Amino acid sequence: MAVYYKRFVNETFDENGILSEYSVKDDVSFNFGYDFVDVVAEAEPDRLAVFYVNDKGFEKKITYGEWKEESDKLASYLRSQGIKKGDAVMLVLKRNFEFWYSYVALHKIGAICIPATYQLQEKDYVYRFGAASVKAIIANSDPQVIEHIESAIEKVGDLDLKIMTRCDNPPKGWVSYDEAVASAPKFVKPSEDELPKNDDTMLIFFTSGTSGMPKMASHNFAYPLAHIFTGVYWHRVLDGGLHITVADTGWAKTAWGKMYGQHMGGSAQLVYDHEKFNAADMLEIITKYKVTSFCAPPTIYRFFIKEDLSKYDFSSIKNANIAGEALNPEVFNRFKQFTGLSLMEGYGQSESSVIVCTPYYAEPKPGSMGLPVPYLDVDIVRDDGTSVNPGENGEIVVKKRDGKHPTGILKEYYRNEEATAKVWEDGYYHTGDVAWRDEDGYFWYVGRKDDVIKSSGYRIGPFEVESVIMEHPSVLECAVTGVPHEVRGQVVKATIVLTKGYTPSEELKKEIQEYVKTHTAPYKYPRIVEFVDELPKTSSGKIRRRDIRNADLTKKDN
Repeated sequence: MAVYYKRFVNETFDENGILSEYSVKDDVSFNFGYDFVDVVAEAEPDRLAVFYVNDKGFEKKITYGEWKEESDKLASYLRSQGIKKGDAVMLVLKRNFEFWYSYVALHKIGAICIPATYQLQEKDYVYRFGAASVKAIIANSDPQVIEHIESAIEKVGDLDLKIMTRCDNPPKGWVSYDEAVASAPKFVKPSEDELPKNDDTMLIFFTSGTSGMPKMASHNFAYPLAHIFTGVYWHRVLDGGLHITVADTGWAKTAWGKMYGQHMGGSAQLVYDHEKFNAADMLEIITKYKVTSFCAPPTIYRFFIKEDLSKYDFSSIKNANIAGEALNPEVFNRFKQFTGLSLMEGYGQSESSVIVCTPYYAEPKPGSMGLPVPYLDVDIVRDDGTSVNPGENGEIVVKKRDGKHPTGILKEYYRNEEATAKVWEDGYYHTGDVAWRDEDGYFWYVGRKDDVIKSSGYRIGPFEVESVIMEHPSVLECAVTGVPHEVRGQVVKATIVLTKGYTPSEELKKEIQEYVKTHTAPYKYPRIVEFVDELPKTSSGKIRRRDIRNADLTKKDN
C-alpha cells in the first residue's frame, strides 16, 4: 500500500537512490477520507490502521474497513443534524480512538475540523466558540472538560449539537456518541456540488503568538498531501510498520504525525492513551509493541536519557525523529550512545507542514534543523528581503513558486486579514523564526525574532546558550530568556530544572555560569540563574519562554 502516495507526488531519484526532484500534485482534487481511507478500505479492509492501547491495559485494533464504516456513520449522523460543508466543529478527544473516526467524518462532509486540547479552560472555549462560530462539539466525557464547556456555553449561548464519547447517560443537552452512530441513517456521499474543493477550509488550529489572543491558522483540503514528505521521507515509516508520534490530538502535531503522511506511507498508528506522561511507561510501550518509527518533542527525549536505557530493546525502531523545539546536541549524542539511533530533526509550525528537516537519506548534524524540503522554496533572509550568507542570521521564509500558493502553508489566518497580510508579504510567508545556514546548506535554529536577547550590543540566541547548559550533568531542562537591564538593555537568564541527586545552591549556580563561559563566548553566560521544579510548557511539550519573561516583568513591576 505504501506506493499509494505516489499518485499524488512527482519524485525522481539519482543513481545513489537520493531524492533529486520532488513536487506535490496539488492540482488533483483530494479528500483524505474518500481518496485515501475509503480506497484502502475497499482494497484491504482488514489492514491495520490504528492500534489503540491505554494505561489501563485496554487494547483495540482498528482496520481500514472499520475506519471507513465508523466515519461514514458519524458523517451521516452529523448531516442528519444539519452539520454541513463549512460548519466549524470542535474535537476535544484527548488521545481517544474516536478522534480518528470523527476527524475523517468531518473531512467527508466538508465541515471545518477544530482540534482542541483537553487542557482548555472556560475562557478559552468562550473565545474559540465565538471566534470560529463553532456549531458543534464532540468531546470526551472527562468531567472537567464538560464543566468548562458548559460554563462557556452559559456565557455565549448553546451550540447546535453536543456529542459526548464514552458515556451511556450523558447530561441534558448532550448526545451519546455511541447512540448517535448507532441511530445514523445509511450514509450517502454528498453530491459534487456539496463536496469540498482543494481550496476550501478543512482544518483550523488555534495558535498563540507573543501577544494578543490566539490566531486561527487555517489549512485547505490539499494540506494532507504536503505531509506525504513528513511520513515517507522524514519519519521514514515502514509499509506495514507501527508508528508513534507523542502528542495530544488537540495539537497540530497530530496532523503532522498521527494522521496523514504516516498512513499514506503504509504505516499503522500506535496510539498510547495515558493520563500522565511517564518515561519508563513510554519506553515499555515502545518495546512491548515493537514500534518501528517514533517522533516526540525534545522534552520526551530529555526524560528518556535520564532513564536506564540499557533495559530496553530498541531494535525494532528504524527511525527516530524530533520536532516541536530545537534539539540540543547533548540530547542527540546521549540518545545515540544508548540506542545507536540518530535523531532526525524537523522544523515547521501550526501554520505549515514540515519546512526544514533531516530526511532519511541525509546525514544528520547534531543541533541542526536539517535541510529545506524540496516541495517548498525556503530561504533565510535579512530584513530587506535579501538572502543571507552562510553563517549569517536571518528569518526563515517560504516563497511562492511561480506565484502559486505553496502546498502545506496556511491558507490564511481565519477571519483576520491583517494578521494574514503581516505574514504574507511580497510573495513570502514569514515564519518569524531566526536561523542561519552553513556551507552545506543545513539550517541552524537561533530563536523566535522576539526571543533573541540583545545585551550590550550583542544578539544572543537562547537556543545556543541552552545547548551548552544542557551539557552540564546537573541539568535536566532549561530555558534561556532575556531580562531587562538598565545598562545592558537585557541580560541572559537561565531557568533550570535539575536532575535527580542535585539540589539548588549558590555554588551550583556559579559552576554552571563558569561552564558556559568556558564552553561558548563568555558574553553569553547567564548572569541570572533560577532553579525551578518545572518549566511552563504548552500541551505539546514546548517550553513557554514568554511565560517566564512575563513573570519576570511582573516581579520587576512589583
